[in-house]
Amino acid sequence: MRTALCDQLGIEVPIVQAPMGGASCPALAGAVSNAGGLGMLALSWHPPEAARAEIRATRALTDRPFGVNLVLAFPQEERFAVCLEEGVQVISFFWGDPAPFVARAHAAGAKVTSTVASAAEARRALDAGVDVVVAQGWEAGGHVLGEVATLPLVRAVVAAAGPRPVLAAGGVADGAALAAVLALGAAGAWVGTRFLASEEAAIHARYRDLLVEADETATVHTRLFDGGWAGAPHRVLRNATYDAWEAAGRPPAGARPGEGDVLATSGRGTLRRYASTTPGPDAQGEIDALSLWAGQGVGTVEAVMPAAAIVRELADGADEILRALAARL
Repeated sequence: MRTALCDQLGIEVPIVQAPMGGASCPALAGAVSNAGGLGMLALSWHPPEAARAEIRATRALTDRPFGVNLVLAFPQEERFAVCLEEGVQVISFFWGDPAPFVARAHAAGAKVTSTVASAAEARRALDAGVDVVVAQGWEAGGHVLGEVATLPLVRAVVAAAGPRPVLAAGGVADGAALAAVLALGAAGAWVGTRFLASEEAAIHARYRDLLVEADETATVHTRLFDGGWAGAPHRVLRNATYDAWEAAGRPPAGARPGEGDVLATSGRGTLRRYASTTPGPDAQGEIDALSLWAGQGVGTVEAVMPAAAIVRELADGADEILRALAARL
């Protein structure tokens, strides 16, 4: 299964592992890239030298392309410079204007992707020279840029993008969904929630269990977990923290139940109620009450698997469906 995206990014199958904040790590990115997809590192909050170490650790695990993600709601000049110095092949931008970075990335030999929430935003990114746009639908887990569902958004962005590849993000967690977005004109999928339930993802075991147990109704779109990123909407698993806030009448920040409670501790520090954070493998405490990012595709996640097996499952599942449709029609 090859598309224009594969040729553009030098990968074998049109599957990109979404950069999922604290869940991303060299082990996950390297495994996805070695399986023929594109692994991604989320480096937006790493000190520059820690970002450099993550890039080098990933390069030690794979000789295939991988990428990094930078969230432009926060200053990124130093991290961007590190990415260029380290020869990163793909740099993706989110939540801001990529225009100031594109020419420098291209001069260093990197491809550039930008996540968009509308056709108008896609046109602006493409006018700035972005190589690939990521159309993120409202179904997506984690921080969500817009309010349009994946199906209508991908169609609109594909029409706006012309020959340049479009990645579909939001609700793509199995082969059927990958086949669906390819049918919409996307050149591939940007997959987050399914890779959260991989053996390599840097998340707590309880978080994985909750993903496998969840159905398609288990998530909520909210601004509740805002500690560290105020006002940014996101999608998470509904939990006791959300239910208590809702029962209290959805009070504003500063008046919410248990505001500031320390729910868990880890090597990353304390994890407080309402924080925009990800419980890592070593976290200890009330894991269920923390921000547990997940998209609406979580209902199709039925087992924890190695990341390479997930890449194969997605690609083979989509290929089987598309072949069956072609034969039937």
